[in-house]
Amino acid sequence: QVQLQESGPGLVKPSQILSLTCTVSGGSITTNRYYWSWIRQPPGKGLEWIGYIGYSGSTYYSPSLKSRTSISRDTSKNQFTLQLNSVSPADTAVYYCVRGGRWYELDYWGQGTQVTVSS
Repeated sequence: QVQLQESGPGLVKPSQILSLTCTVSGGSITTNRYYWSWIRQPPGKGLEWIGYIGYSGSTYYSPSLKSRTSISRDTSKNQFTLQLNSVSPADTAVYYCVRGGRWYELDYWGQGTQVTVSS
């Protein structure tokens, strides 16, 4: 059974960097053909795809967030990390790490972590 767990600060100040880590257990992030995504849900809004990192280390970012986003991984720890730069209150959301690279492929989700951007 694959499990994902997000970790990181729950409060970030405007203009600073949001950094979250997802620890994966029960499966390797380097397993062939699997992709590992970050998705968020702002309050009162729908889910928004931020990007993913693939089994080979390839990355994809949402065009609307691409200029501020970086997703990396530590294969020795079986973790992948989201970095979102220059945050604003509009980045306040519940952030999820998820296995899958397309909406219809999403099968395992972390519990989600609330991140609030506020001074």
